[in-house]
Amino acid sequence: MTAAITTDALTRSFPSGVAVDQLSFALPTGSVLALLGPNGAGKTTTVRLLNGVLRPDSGRAFVLGFDPSIDGTEVRRRTGVLTENAALDDRLTTRENLLFTARLRGFDQSSAARRVDEMIERFGMAERADDLTQGFSTGQRKRVALARALLHDPEVLFLDEPTSGLDPAGTRDVINLIHTLASEGRTIVLATHFLGEAGRLADYMAVMHRGRLHAFGRPAELASTLWSGIGAIVDIGTAADDATLALLRSTPGVLDAQRAPDGAFLRVADREVVPRVVGALVAREIPVFGAQAQPPTLEDVYFEIERRIIAETGEQLTDAFLSEMMGTASVTANLALPATSTGLQGLGGNVAETN
Repeated sequence: MTAAITTDALTRSFPSGVAVDQLSFALPTGSVLALLGPNGAGKTTTVRLLNGVLRPDSGRAFVLGFDPSIDGTEVRRRTGVLTENAALDDRLTTRENLLFTARLRGFDQSSAARRVDEMIERFGMAERADDLTQGFSTGQRKRVALARALLHDPEVLFLDEPTSGLDPAGTRDVINLIHTLASEGRTIVLATHFLGEAGRLADYMAVMHRGRLHAFGRPAELASTLWSGIGAIVDIGTAADDATLALLRSTPGVLDAQRAPDGAFLRVADREVVPRVVGALVAREIPVFGAQAQPPTLEDVYFEIERRIIAETGEQLTDAFLSEMMGTASVTANLALPATSTGLQGLGGNVAETN
């Protein structure tokens, strides 16, 4: 599969320091990439470099075969951008904002009017089409901005914090829209702090920290370099006693078992082990009310990579990071099992080495 976006040692500094440092990856056409990292990781700078708004100090990037630092206009003809803060002209209506952008994009008057009508209908804005955007809610402004980014039917979309500031209903609507756009075969780069939305949308994830790329790949592939097997949970109606835990641990394919309030958390070699576990329990006349494999989520993978970065660099865990860790921990975190390696530098080809 051809790559829609490639970067090779892409680097950009500001007076405050290095924002993007030796960034290298290749994203296949038609994929959704979740660009992840804490504040100051370099996500927004990366998007600006890829869209030709900023020039790199060194290294190169190609978007749809064009170098943004040389052919920025050509790149922007083929890409769309949604920034965190929708920069609308509040003196104009929804329709006027879109018509203005369409004309800048080179549409003639009749083509612009037709395309704007299509976008207004698609994004459910017909009732507010002729209202000034001043006073629009954050969700409504995001819809207008996303429609504007899609006017010219771009092949690649850069979305920087597309759900920032939205309420749950607005977040759901934007996520559904992005999912639809991805299903149409567009390549999407999603820079976000919200790991739940990233997990629902992303084919690939990239983890940045202080400008460096520490991991790139499919979440499941990265997970396999971080942990042996996958998580599972068995519900037997009460916490597993010592005899039940011993039975579970002796079942072929079970790597470990820990007591849970309604049964046990397991680490199993693969999901095919779960029916074997159920069979072993039933054979001992232990009732089973539920059993489910729980592969690591994108959230689990992200936080494990961040934990290892912090352990290797000796950085202090911030209150915000600890809060995120506490709020998103899942079954994989409940099993404090040895990882397949001791640090990021031993995680294989899908996880970038740290310096």
